[in-house]
Amino acid sequence: MPSTSQRTLTLIAILAFGAVGIALVSQYVFGLQPCAWCVLQRLIYIVIGIVCLVLAFAGPALRRLGALLALILAVCGIWAAYYQYTVASKLLSCAQTFADKFIAGSGLDAAVPSVFGIYATCMDATVKVLGVEYALWSLALFAIVALLSLRALFKRA
Repeated sequence: MPSTSQRTLTLIAILAFGAVGIALVSQYVFGLQPCAWCVLQRLIYIVIGIVCLVLAFAGPALRRLGALLALILAVCGIWAAYYQYTVASKLLSCAQTFADKFIAGSGLDAAVPSVFGIYATCMDATVKVLGVEYALWSLALFAIVALLSLRALFKRA
């Protein structure tokens, strides 16, 4: 029977990959083009998902490491979503912000443009879903991931 930390890390991976899936559906079905900060959050979700999925089936020490890494990445995601909501969404351009430089510098936008391509300015990417800005939905999910990571980190086997 899987341990609590295994189930929690698997749930985090499902949530993270689900967030990326929803973002891609929003982009390709509903035409909501991503800005640099949106793409950075996609990358964070993907890394969280990979870390949690791989380490969910490792030993207890590595599962704790996975939970710690997921927590750190979730905090980075909270920061990115908060910055997008409070600052970047008010800018005419995301060019030369951290997210733009990071994604362009990593080469991911050129290597996998279908997932990491930056196609909108931050101001243009400000969209509401059910009356709440997309960035706030992402921030809330990152907060849930952080709480679940804490649970996996401190829950006994």
